Amino acid sequence: MTRGFTGLLRLSPEIERALIRSQPVVALETSVVAHGLPHPDGLEVARRCEQRVREAGAVPATTAIIDGAVRVGIREEELERLATSGDVRKVGPRDLAPAVVSGGLGATTVAGTLAVCRIAGIHFMATGGIGGVHRGWQQTRDVSADVHEISIAAVCVVCSGAKSLLDVAATLEELETRGIPVIGYGTDRFPLFLQRDSGLPVHDRADDPVTVSVVAATHWGFARAAGVLVAQPVAVEAELPADVADTAIDRALGEADERGLRGADVTPYVLGRLHELTDGRSLAANRRLIEDNAALAAEIAVAYYAE
Repeated sequence: MTRGFTGLLRLSPEIERALIRSQPVVALETSVVAHGLPHPDGLEVARRCEQRVREAGAVPATTAIIDGAVRVGIREEELERLATSGDVRKVGPRDLAPAVVSGGLGATTVAGTLAVCRIAGIHFMATGGIGGVHRGWQQTRDVSADVHEISIAAVCVVCSGAKSLLDVAATLEELETRGIPVIGYGTDRFPLFLQRDSGLPVHDRADDPVTVSVVAATHWGFARAAGVLVAQPVAVEAELPADVADTAIDRALGEADERGLRGADVTPYVLGRLHELTDGRSLAANRRLIEDNAALAAEIAVAYYAE
């Protein structure tokens, strides 16, 4: 664990103790609080994720930029600031230094949280769906920073596959190219965020947290710097039907293009429109999968440190 960044990286006392004692810690992003879900859903989900992590026996490490410092583990009132302030910066790896220097508030993305994990020495993280290769990438070259950060961070990332608005086949190819193991949790098919099955297979499957923890330990034991991606499908009762999801996504993407949205601005707009176009069904599915992934990440972390 890097400990010389007292002015820039601040660990809560609970998290610092846990890392020193090699106890299970699970990192949680905050972009979902400030940008991914409407208020108060984002705040409620963040609270529930921390609760689910604790119930499974691990310590939650919610990350954010608070008043010019990278914080690992934030207080309730700081979480509320992220959820209710209108000027919260979306912080990926490239934004960490500018966000710190500006002295304001920043919510970390998947990639931004992974960058913080590398500094702090945290090896487990939970999120909803990862970013990846965007549709039309042949022209735009738009590939999420999530893929690169997973490839250089020794972190086991639990998600529900890739976001539905992506080129999922190309995303899987990119993950393979970068040497990132993709494990289907309880499934032989790669999940598609709000849907359980993208139609694409995964090469490896695990049906319990212990197996995942052993795969992660073995992977890093071979001196692999890359992370491990665990893809857990959304619960059956919360899944969004394919026809509903596809229609809404196509419409939202078309609107985003008409508005001239590019890069990091596309995803939050599309997710927000999905909530509206599906009468809240996508929001309910999103909430469920995020919370379930937090619990699974904690179970894997507990198994890992019990070995």
